[in-house]
Amino acid sequence: MKYKIWLFIAISIFVISAGFGWFKPDIIAHLLEEDIAALVELSGFLASLPPVVIAIFIFIKNSLSLLLSFLLSPILCLVPLLALTANGWLLGWISAKVIEEESLSFLLAGLLPHGVLELPAFIIGEAAALSFGAMAIVLVIKRESRSTLMSTIKQDVRHLLLALALLFVIGPFYAIIILSLLQKQTRDLLMMNLNRNLRYLIIALALLVPAALIEAFITPLLMK
Repeated sequence: MKYKIWLFIAISIFVISAGFGWFKPDIIAHLLEEDIAALVELSGFLASLPPVVIAIFIFIKNSLSLLLSFLLSPILCLVPLLALTANGWLLGWISAKVIEEESLSFLLAGLLPHGVLELPAFIIGEAAALSFGAMAIVLVIKRESRSTLMSTIKQDVRHLLLALALLFVIGPFYAIIILSLLQKQTRDLLMMNLNRNLRYLIIALALLVPAALIEAFITPLLMK
């Protein structure tokens, strides 16, 4: 599928999840109790740091999250799906709570300055992860990919040993994917998809730089 379709899917998942978090804050508070507690603790810790350090920390954290989501996306696209859903829940829950306790203007002052860059970066990166992960899964499931995989196992024992090693490290699904990628036909198709989605991932990471700076330097001033 085209990247635009995955972008639409990512936006839809995030918006629906945010809506659920907005209208069902009590359920979200229960589901994400540990995450919310960790978020509150992290916020308290960051408040004691210089703005420059906060900006660097936020950029590294967001970048690592996107990269991890992209790299692990071939495992049934679970990581990007969970990332979109959980972040949507959190945004909806936080928005509902802030408006209830403060005001809409206070919420906008806290979200808009960096959110204008950070949210698009997050959506762009997760859409790229979904696209890449789905492509890897399709190449494994397709009949010609399966026959290629079996041929590889029979002809090259080293490939099988690699798969067994991956079974202990990453899991059975990822091992099968790696074996499939050892075949040129499958590898070429996936590399085309990877090159396209890496561009979107780079765009997302680039957007995270000004987003982190705004969140560290400008957002605190607007919320005073």
